[in-house]
Amino acid sequence: MKIEEFVRNFSELFEQIDNNHFAPSTRFRDIEEWSSLMALSVIAMVDEKYHLKLTGADIQNAKTIEDLFNIVRSK
Repeated sequence: MKIEEFVRNFSELFEQIDNNHFAPSTRFRDIEEWSSLMALSVIAMVDEKYHLKLTGADIQNAKTIEDLFNIVRSK
């Protein structure tokens, strides 16, 4: 798993924002579209693409997309 792929998969969840606005250092909670529904979408994306289970606590403990990537990679 590569961080670039994870960032791309993450960014595809956001329909209103150009994918070029996302980087590993992006603080995802600062994104205007971020909501609890988006958190569920991230959990579903990780399950579908990586066959791993993210929890709400995992998302709460992350600040950036890279933080989420590292949590997924550690599972």
